[in-house]
Amino acid sequence: MRAEYDSEADALSIDIRDVEHWDGVIWVDDDFCNIATENGVPAAVELISPVERLDLLAKAAPKAGVEADKLIAAAKCAIAAADRTVSLDFSEVHAPGSQTSA
Repeated sequence: MRAEYDSEADALSIDIRDVEHWDGVIWVDDDFCNIATENGVPAAVELISPVERLDLLAKAAPKAGVEADKLIAAAKCAIAAADRTVSLDFSEVHAPGSQTSA
């Protein structure tokens, strides 16, 4: 997952998968939050004025097919590192010596 906060535009974009281009949108609310899609499949979540509206990410999460805590973590990282792209890896971590299935 990649996220970027543009401080001048006060806009956040969280890429949940890599795509060539977006061709559709799912609105989370009327003004501030939407999910960009490619062929009807969620590709990115966009949020205007994210500092004041992080709660909209919890509403976007089920529509985007992503856990809300992951979107919120990505948003907070991007806001903290404004005007740069941050990458997050949400792979599962297994305790030392634990078995993983193949």
